[in-house]
Amino acid sequence: MYVRQFMTTQVFTVNPEVSIADTILLMREKRISRMPVVEKGKLVGFVTDGDLREASPSKATTLSVFELNYLIGRTPIREVAVKKVVTCHPDTQIEDAALLMRDNGIGGLPVVDEGKVVGIITGSDILDAFLDILGFRSPGQRVMIETKDQIGVVLDLAISTKEHDVNIGSLAVYHLKDNKIQILARLQGDQVAEVETSLDKKGYKLIKEYVPTP
Repeated sequence: MYVRQFMTTQVFTVNPEVSIADTILLMREKRISRMPVVEKGKLVGFVTDGDLREASPSKATTLSVFELNYLIGRTPIREVAVKKVVTCHPDTQIEDAALLMRDNGIGGLPVVDEGKVVGIITGSDILDAFLDILGFRSPGQRVMIETKDQIGVVLDLAISTKEHDVNIGSLAVYHLKDNKIQILARLQGDQVAEVETSLDKKGYKLIKEYVPTP
């Protein structure tokens, strides 16, 4: 799965000479929380709503409201924008983009292709990708299997689903301690219960999904 599949392609940018006040207004108008700073088509910075909050004068300042408005109205956004911008490419794998955000403590990345900003990928987009991988939005019934991490586990699952004409809509594997794994499968078909019985007979532990009481 690649960044291009989940990134936002409608990107609003700001020139480095635009004031902090106008940038705040633009971000509020477009309902966005981050914006690339672009000059002559080249990415020269990145600004977030957090940067703008930090740049705004404290309530404890001795400046008057007129002086405050003058300050943020005259100060260009280049003064507060991040200069060393962490970016990724549209063909960056989604997990690599997530790692870049994690390692750099940031919530979004400009997506750059041949020097041009073509999109933005955010933590929310990464979460959407994660939900898609788990098949959260797909039809079907979730089945959780816990077993040893050994050859043939997925084959056994495939054989059981084929025998009962059940499709595997999605599959995710989580590695536990003590050489164990949990397999989360979303199964589609009328005989999911029969698949579970088949796996139980093969010695696999089926973990029942928690259903909160009303």
